[in-house]
Amino acid sequence: MPVPAPNLYPDFNTIRLSHVCLNVQDLAASRTFYTEILGLQVTDESDSHVYLRAMEERGHHCMILQQSDQPGTVEVLGFKTFDEEDLEKAEAYFKAKGRPTEWVDRAYQGRTLLTSDNMGIPLEFYHKMDRLAPIHQKYALYRGVKPLRIDHFNCFSNDVDASVAFYSDFGFRVTEYTEDEDSKKLWAAWMHRKGGVHDMAFTNGTGPRMHHVAFWVPTPLNIIDLLDLMATTGYVGNIERGPGRHGISNAFFLYVLDPDGHRIEIYCSDYQTVDPDLEPIKWDLKDPQRQTLWGAAAPESWFKHGSAFAGVATQDATIKASPIIAP
Repeated sequence: MPVPAPNLYPDFNTIRLSHVCLNVQDLAASRTFYTEILGLQVTDESDSHVYLRAMEERGHHCMILQQSDQPGTVEVLGFKTFDEEDLEKAEAYFKAKGRPTEWVDRAYQGRTLLTSDNMGIPLEFYHKMDRLAPIHQKYALYRGVKPLRIDHFNCFSNDVDASVAFYSDFGFRVTEYTEDEDSKKLWAAWMHRKGGVHDMAFTNGTGPRMHHVAFWVPTPLNIIDLLDLMATTGYVGNIERGPGRHGISNAFFLYVLDPDGHRIEIYCSDYQTVDPDLEPIKWDLKDPQRQTLWGAAAPESWFKHGSAFAGVATQDATIKASPIIAP
């Protein structure tokens, strides 16, 4: 199936991804991991929630850790709209698609629309979030891998073609994709709003589940520093894959698991995709440089492990094609 043409004039204007709410078992352990190891900054906390932001972010939070009886699941993925009117337009759009819509109260956010995509992934859209003073030049606060900003989500989809068609319709543009040559169906796709390689990506597999959430860091050397830190502070077993350079996106990467098994990508050095007529780059599923430019295959866990969305049923993938998997 060909990649759908981008909708350059969607019904409402999504600027970028914004935040994620992760359900965790031990709030204190998760707080330690995200602040002392990764280096996110606490903006507020209670007995049940910890709010975090990265160093360049002015919004109140990019991640919420939520104490839950469903640890290891994801509560919601958040996106920011261009203005308040886009929220009303988004409500009408998702209703017309047969998706549930609800106005919800969220701490530190203005009006927030809760809905879901065609696979059932819970999505929330807002325009206003409390602004905080900038801290990007307060270098005494930098810790861990020195995360600068949230960069993207990647989710398992049981039908990548359907997911790409759904997100294309409300303005997401494909930058790169993997096609299974036998079925001519999409195996994976990277889609953006903010002008990087992706705000949202989809990988073929049992879905919907979150594959990972990624944070942008200053340099590859920050990733090396994180590996040294994790290896000497009791987290060596949480290192899953990397470091390396992706063929897709050209980004330098590392994948680690948090205390509940949520996968986090540490990410830098991808490229700009602002031009609306930029042609997407196609990759063959069996190309060894697709996963890693240097040819190293990903481990089996990378294709199978993911975080379920709370209360959302999953389905097996519609295509069974497999990429190269490390022995």
